[in-house]
Amino acid sequence: MTDLLTVDGLKVHFFTQSGVAPAVDGIDFAIRPRETLGLVGESGSGKTMASLAVLRLVPPPARIVGGSLRFQGRDLLALDAAAMRGLRGKTIAMIFQNPAFSLNPILSIGDQLGEILRWHERISRAAARDRAAELLRLVGIADPLHRLRQFPHELSGGMKQRICIARALLCNPALILADEPTTNLDVTIQAQILDLLEELRERLHMAMLLVSHDMGLVARMAHRITVVYAGRTCETADVHSIFHAPLHPYTRALLDSTPRVDHDYEHEAHPALRTIGGRIPDLAAPPSGCRFHPRCPEATAECARLRPEPMQVAPGHSVSCLQRGSPGVAEIGGRHTDVSAIGALHVGPPA
Repeated sequence: MTDLLTVDGLKVHFFTQSGVAPAVDGIDFAIRPRETLGLVGESGSGKTMASLAVLRLVPPPARIVGGSLRFQGRDLLALDAAAMRGLRGKTIAMIFQNPAFSLNPILSIGDQLGEILRWHERISRAAARDRAAELLRLVGIADPLHRLRQFPHELSGGMKQRICIARALLCNPALILADEPTTNLDVTIQAQILDLLEELRERLHMAMLLVSHDMGLVARMAHRITVVYAGRTCETADVHSIFHAPLHPYTRALLDSTPRVDHDYEHEAHPALRTIGGRIPDLAAPPSGCRFHPRCPEATAECARLRPEPMQVAPGHSVSCLQRGSPGVAEIGGRHTDVSAIGALHVGPPA
């Protein structure tokens, strides 16, 4: 199946007075038509910046400095500003992390939704209002004509999130970028929003990039998962392989730190819920070799010297880890030398 979106070696760097910080430093992933890909990692891993890069919306002083972005066979980095404006909101839409910040506080909901429709569809104001009301009904908002006259401050957090989902769906996009779509919502509203997103994806035949740090959320929603850490890809596989046969130590650490309803942590013999020691590195001065090695319980001296490259270990399952058979690239005297044989171990499910 041809990929809808392919992100290959994406690099987004922040150029500051203190130096250059590679927030995204070689992330790879692909999304197929009508599937949900989960992009997971701790806060600061580069997930949001990678999703913003797809729409070429990275905020200054950040710039896309490398890699490729291909959507429906088109090179997004080669498109001019007018062509990108034609894609944003129409073919690729985004649900931003905080709905309160992504809605304009001085415009009514109807004005904000109608502006998008009139720009992309070139329809009348009345037709735009009717279409916006239809979308509000679709996302479960009662009395949509009244809501269109309201302003963001008059709505609850869950209502604002539904408005943002409706906004993303206005032009029937092929791809939705959902950046932490349930942030700051209580668990009941979170479940409603997730059910709504999945129902709409299936009904409207869309693909979705689901950005989250919540492994439980992506387990429920995603078909495949890409795990990222400190701006680099660690592992990509289908959801079953990630949860039942994770290969990268960081993937396993994320799973070990995720509460499970089928575990009785107080009475069972297995260890208590674990934490990941240390913290995300300062990307203005990242560690050498594997970015995760300072926090990795399996790290060796080679992990501090060699940068692991993605290696396919099974159909659809790739991992970037020297201890799992991934080839490495050593930086010696400023040059890159292939050292693929170093650290090549047997690949298999963790013990």
